[in-house]
Parts: sequence; structure tokens; C-alpha cells
Amino acid sequence: MKHTGGGPAAESLARLAPIRFGRAVTGELPQAERREWWLGNGRGAYASGTVALTLTRRYHGLLIAPVDPPLGRALVLAKADATLICGDRRYPLFTNRWSGGSVAPPGHLLVESFHVDGTVPVWRYACDGRIVEHRIWMEPGADTTYLAWRLDGGSDDSPASLSVTFLANGRDHHGETWPPGFNPEIGTDGAKLTATVPGRFALHIAGTGGEIAARREWYENFDLPMERERGLGDRDAHLCVGEASLPLVPGQWVGFVASLKPDASADLDAAMARRRAHDAAVLDRAAGDPAYAEAPGWVRRLILATDLYIFDRPLPDVPDGHSVIAGYPWFGDWGRDTMISLPGLSIATGRLDIAQRILMTFARFIDQGMLPNMFPGAGETPDYNTVDAALWYIEAWRAYVAASGDRASLRDAFPKLAEIVECHEKGTRYGIWVDPNDGLVQAGAPGVQLTWMDARVGDWVVTPRRGKPVEINALWYNALVAMAELAELAGLSAAPYLEAAEHTRTGLARFVMPDGQGIYDVLDGPDGNDGSWRPNQIFAVSLPASPLDPAMQRIVLDRCAGALVTSYGLRSLAPGTREYRGRYGGGVVERDGAYHQGPVWGWLLGHWALAHYRVHGDAAAAQRWLEPIGDHLLDAGLGHVSEIFDGDPPHTPRGCPAQAWSVACILEAWWRLEQARRG
Repeated sequence: MKHTGGGPAAESLARLAPIRFGRAVTGELPQAERREWWLGNGRGAYASGTVALTLTRRYHGLLIAPVDPPLGRALVLAKADATLICGDRRYPLFTNRWSGGSVAPPGHLLVESFHVDGTVPVWRYACDGRIVEHRIWMEPGADTTYLAWRLDGGSDDSPASLSVTFLANGRDHHGETWPPGFNPEIGTDGAKLTATVPGRFALHIAGTGGEIAARREWYENFDLPMERERGLGDRDAHLCVGEASLPLVPGQWVGFVASLKPDASADLDAAMARRRAHDAAVLDRAAGDPAYAEAPGWVRRLILATDLYIFDRPLPDVPDGHSVIAGYPWFGDWGRDTMISLPGLSIATGRLDIAQRILMTFARFIDQGMLPNMFPGAGETPDYNTVDAALWYIEAWRAYVAASGDRASLRDAFPKLAEIVECHEKGTRYGIWVDPNDGLVQAGAPGVQLTWMDARVGDWVVTPRRGKPVEINALWYNALVAMAELAELAGLSAAPYLEAAEHTRTGLARFVMPDGQGIYDVLDGPDGNDGSWRPNQIFAVSLPASPLDPAMQRIVLDRCAGALVTSYGLRSLAPGTREYRGRYGGGVVERDGAYHQGPVWGWLLGHWALAHYRVHGDAAAAQRWLEPIGDHLLDAGLGHVSEIFDGDPPHTPRGCPAQAWSVACILEAWWRLEQARRG
């Protein structure tokens, strides 16, 4: 395997913004641990860890796979701790944290540099006269992870080898380890090892050489500081199932493949070539769009990041179905998040076929004019507690048809889209209905959270927003305008939708506050109108169809600029209010109680930029609001955008370190603004 590869793949990957750190980060444990790498395979499996190669989350590991498809994921292989052996000298190429605060061994101190090659994390260790490079990647489309090491230069040419300890597990990736519950059958044959949990899964590890000896020893009291920060259990244990010995030859890659497939190839060169080709193909599909001709490297990084979230979601009648993982590590696929993310993940990246499959996959679950909040697993009943997912679904169809011209799929889906409108007008679950007096959508029922501000702790709905929320009605107006366009394309009458849209547009004037200097967050709630200073008003300006006149659009933009806009997104509540929480942290109650009460949400930055362009007409100026994200790609989930940030400066990343709609909305906004800039 060459150092970086060559040919077309290398050319595509070379245009990415570099993600690279030296000893100032790799040698400082807090800095190395706050930066995480995330890999996916397009099937729901993932691998993750820190630059220090420590485990700081229960979700860190080398192979977390859906052993109960589609998203019943389990931690299968936690670690492969390698030690370089040169005569009587031993160099740990790994780091572990233990309860009580000890860090042993401190292998991160040997890391000379770390960088990300495409999606592949790369470590270079300086071990006296030796340089060792280490890479980890996943096989696209398979529950398979590759681990590779290479002696790469140095002044010492004496014999060297690797000793690698494999730590396995079988727990749910959300759960905590119970050692008596994991007792796999372990077998070895030369350079191969199999750890089998009968009736559940078998982990197969194969090396490029050497041999693997079976072991059965629990390594306990791993310390998980990120779980402690979240108020959750902060100890873990993993079972050592084997120890490998592998000779090293300067300039040659050696290593292992770990897979749920018994026949996964240990050919590292071919596997790395496939990974690089896959990454390049993601970039190349987008590169056909002239908007990306001069795209900065950080935008190209976002394009590549989109691939982590799209995964196969086969259904009996849609065998090639797809969906979107909302965020790593703890989210599955959600209706709202999928539809908000779809344009940025698939349309803006040239994957119109994927967009169509996602839309058709979700069409099977429309019921009473609603989309599920969470996509059901096998045999599970969908939960429809969301008022906006179906409205975002209509917008996703509008965006898809506008980009693809696919009238055939539109004609097939149009009855479902019409059903959404009809059910909202007649009334559907959770008190969702269109008030005939003003054409506005009313929503809400006691104890149910329906908007995107959906935090709930037990019976406490933190931000109930019952009544007529502003973004829901902006979405409703946008959906009616979109339906008029889609109806014409489908050869049907647009008149009913245009008439309803005009009624709603007139009704939306009720949101304007008496002094004309802002709009309400919610109308007609249990306690009257709610004037909370929240970002939801931005959608009345940013969506393709805005119901507001230019003067009010400017007022909304200025009001958001006054207290909500930050470098990484919009605050969920303005500082200075009694409920504002400037820092997100603590246990479940504290975190969920603060979730939409001040933290900055990254996905809103894209809508802010689009709204800014609508008001000011300067696409380049609007794009500049997105540029700080390029700096954030070097923090938290490397190459990705975090779910949320503290409301108070310096806006520390929180929540999921890799969030689909954060990546998607920022990329989509940049792409649309670049199209506008180019005319």
C-alpha cells in the first residue's frame, strides 16, 4: 500500500481541507481526547475513537455493528492495542484511561502527528529510531474494519514486531457491560481468530501474517469521562479474546481485518484502495456540479462528511430503500431529521438516486397525513409525535423534483403528498389541524412534544409550544406553495393549494407583534401568545416561499442578529431571559432541561445564511457567515459538524459530535448561495 495512494482518487482527496495535528495536540491528552474520528460503512455500522486512541465514550470502538438489523447496534470489537517490540524495547502505540484517574500506558506521547486521509484516521508514532504509521478504516457496505501498521523510515533497522491485544464485547452500544453476560466461544487457527456468541454474532479476525493466540481475560475499570460528563455510568470492561504477534518489515503494511463476515479479505492494499475509491466517488459525484468548481476545501470536507449519515434501509417492498442516521453516536433515523437533511446530503451532492429512494422509503410510512418521528425497527410500531416531519417531506419532494425533473416519481407519490394536506385540513393526531378562521396550523396535546424543540424528561415537556408555532406555519405556507408547483408538474390543478396558501399568508400576519418590531414564537397557546425570543422565526424568511413582506423579513433578520446568531449557529433562546442556559451539561434532567433553552444549534446556521441572502441579496456575504464552520471541522467530530454548542462563548461543542442536519443544512446553504452567486 502506498503512503497516500495515487491516480484519480488521490487527486480528488487532495482538494480536501487538511485535518492535521502535531504534538501540541497529540501530546496533550485533553486536546487529543476532545477530537474524535468517526467512520461508517453505509449499513449502520460505525467505528470511532479519539486522536489519543483512548475510550472516552461507551460508543467508542473499532466495530459497532447492527447485529439486530437495521439499527440494533452492538459493540463487537472495542480495541486492538498494539505494542512495537524492538529487541528488549517496547513502545505502546495506544493509550488507556482507568478509574481513579490513571493513564497507562501514555502512548499518545509517542504520536508525532495525526491526520485524516479522506475519511481514514492516520497516526505516525516516533519510537526512538523508528517511525510507525497506523491507519483504521471501514469497508463500504460491510460490517468490517481494517487495522494497518507500517514501519516507515527511521534510523534503526534491527528486527521489529507488533504485539496486538484484541478486546471484544457484545453489549448494546447504548448500554453498560455485564461481564457474566458475554462468554463467547473463542477459537484460533494460525493468524485467524473467531469469537462466537451462538445465535447472535461471530467476530472474525484475520491477520496478514504471524499468529493469534486465544485469551480469555477481562480488562476492567476503563474510565469514560464523556459519559461521566453526561451524568451516566462512567466505567466499562472488555474481554481480551486474543493476542497476536506480527513481524514488521520496513515499507510494508501489516495488520488485521475484523469482520462479522467469515471470509473478509486481509488484503490491506486492495481494501485501502476500495476505501479511497469510495471516498473519491462521493466527491466526484458532487464535482460534476459547476457550483463546486471553486469550492473551498472545508466545503469539500462537508461533501465527504455526508456519506457517514446515509445508510441502507431495505423494506419488503423497497429492497433498495435508504434512510439517514440523524447523528453519531446515539441517534437512529428520525423522520424530521431525515427530511431536513435530505437536500444537503443527497441533492446538493449529486446523489439524486439516493434522494429518490429515501423519499420512497418514507412514503410507505405516511399515515393520517403524518410521517413517523422515529423510523420503526423490525416489528415495531411507528411513533408519529411530530407536527413538522410531513411538511419537511413536502419540501424535500419540491427540492428533489426541482433538481431532477423526475415527474414519474412525483406522479406516483403525489397522492401521498395530497393526503398530507388533506389530513392537516381535516385534523389528525395530537390536535393537529388547520384553523379555518386564519388558515394556520394548530398543534399540541398535553404531555406531547411535537415541534423540533422536543425535549422531554419523564412527564415534563420542557418546551411544549402548544398552539400555532411560527415555524410550523411557515412550513405549512411553504408546503402549500410547493404543492401548487408540484400539482402543475403532475398535470393537476394548482388552484386549491394557491387558495389555501393565500389564506395562510393572510393569517400569518397575526404573528406580527403589536409594535411591529418582531413576530411571536407561538400564537393561541394555553397562556395566549408567546413572544419568546427564539430562532424559529428565521424559517419565515429562509424557506423557498416566505409569507412575509420585505420589511418584516428585515425585522426578523435583525432581531435574530441581535441576540441569537453565533459563529456556529443560532441560540435556541436569547440570553437574558429567565430560562436561558448558557452552558449545556450535567445529568439527563439538567441536559434535557437546557436542550432548547440557549444552546446553539448548528443546523440553523444554514437557514440564517439563506435568510440573510433573501434580505440583502448578496450571496457572497451570506456565504461568509458559514466560513467559521471550516475551523470547527478541526474540533470535536473531525470533518463533521456538532449537534449543538454552548450558548455562551467560546461555544464549546456539545451533544452529538457528528450530526446529519448540521452538516446538511450548512452544505445546502453554501451550495444554493454559490448557485445564486454564479447567476
